[in-house]
Amino acid sequence: MTHEEMSLHTRQAFVCSLKKHMELKPLSQITVSEICADCNLNRKTFYYHFEDIYDLLHWMLEQEALTVVKQFHMPKDYEEVISFVIDYVDANSHILNCVYDSVGREGMKRFFFADFKIYMEMIIEEAEKETALPLDPNYKQFLCDFYINALTGILLDWFTDRSVRTREEMTAYLSLTLKSCIKSAVSEGIR
Repeated sequence: MTHEEMSLHTRQAFVCSLKKHMELKPLSQITVSEICADCNLNRKTFYYHFEDIYDLLHWMLEQEALTVVKQFHMPKDYEEVISFVIDYVDANSHILNCVYDSVGREGMKRFFFADFKIYMEMIIEEAEKETALPLDPNYKQFLCDFYINALTGILLDWFTDRSVRTREEMTAYLSLTLKSCIKSAVSEGIR
């Protein structure tokens, strides 16, 4: 087994332990010591791989969801990406509830902001290419921030109260909004 394979195996063991503990108690009450004891590994090994519990959590979410999303062609596959995200939220609601209870709404938004930013920049850049209308960099940054905040906000609203919209409505509404509004904003944008 290579060093990379061993490292991945160790990280995955920490993830399994974190998930197990998240089913039993709030994230803020889970300690590195508990995770290490559960994995039969020492703290030094944990800190070799992760800065803290939140770094482990972020890596876990990145591996399970964001890595999959990266395989899609974001500017073209809006609906598939949104559907995958909604499915992931459904399948992992206990984990996400644990995170939400620990860090709150703003914490969840900050948690996903950097990852969503990469995808939103790709979508906006693709719209710029399609329209052959490059945006002023400041306006481009504004658009990116605007849509990230809107997307994370609406997803968090749905996550905390699913009676507002069905999953089908969420997928359709988000897909339509991203496809039409971003292209329009780029077409009419500040140069």
